[in-house]
Amino acid sequence: MEGWFWRLSDRDQGRVVVALCSANRHPEGDWSTAAIALHPGGVVRAAAVDGVTASQTRFSVHAQSGANLIDAGAERLKMVLGHTAVDLKFHDAYQWPKPFGGGGIFSSVPLLNQYWHPYRLGGKASGTVTHEDQRWEFTDATLYCERNWGAGFPLRWWWGQAHDFGDADVSVVFSGGLLELGPLNRDVTGVVVRMGDRVIRITPPALVSSSCDVRRWRIDARTARYRVELDGRGTPEGPHVLPVPLPAARRNIDTDYEYLAGTLHCRVRDWGRVIFEGTSILAGLEVGSRPC
Repeated sequence: MEGWFWRLSDRDQGRVVVALCSANRHPEGDWSTAAIALHPGGVVRAAAVDGVTASQTRFSVHAQSGANLIDAGAERLKMVLGHTAVDLKFHDAYQWPKPFGGGGIFSSVPLLNQYWHPYRLGGKASGTVTHEDQRWEFTDATLYCERNWGAGFPLRWWWGQAHDFGDADVSVVFSGGLLELGPLNRDVTGVVVRMGDRVIRITPPALVSSSCDVRRWRIDARTARYRVELDGRGTPEGPHVLPVPLPAARRNIDTDYEYLAGTLHCRVRDWGRVIFEGTSILAGLEVGSRPC
């Protein structure tokens, strides 16, 4: 499985859009898990789309089946799922500056069940999002993008992302789950914070503790120099429910629970001194699981 995820927000309008798709390998033909989720409104449109193709040499994903379409590249996204559609162009990207991916040294370990990389820690998105008779226009909405790949989703995972911290040029993301390698398994969490042009990545073997459920997310990540503390909370309206692929079974299950507009408080210390502290009320916060 290889998956792509886009998240954009318009702070002034209080709007958030999430789009995702995957290329799932199967002997009977590759297929895609695709979804669009919107806030406000609680909208989720999801589908299993046959005939997906994804380039190994450049960023290109395409699938079309019936009324469903996926056409994605490095600087664009067009996705149509029934009566819900995203048509966006991306610009002003902040590209990943570090060796290895978001998982740090784990990104280079072969045969793990899941790998994760926040390849775009900032940028802008412009275009339209439509749902039935509703139409949203976006001009320079704030953008975040990531990619994950491996045998499939882990048995359980937790995740969060935010970039609406007032006027601060800050993007925060954390990702964790049960990492498996043969008979070995371990809960692992990584944190990435971009503040302007500075990117802080804290992943094991650094000390990263996490406590996450469907209502509260707490992350404490430390190195000798840096400490990042995150405290996330859901909303009374409850989370959106997004699809999770079971690649071998050729079907999706609804076991991914994500708040599109939760609250995330972030504090970053450098040698004990607080260098950033802020709260976003348009944070993505997620927990999920799949059958054993």
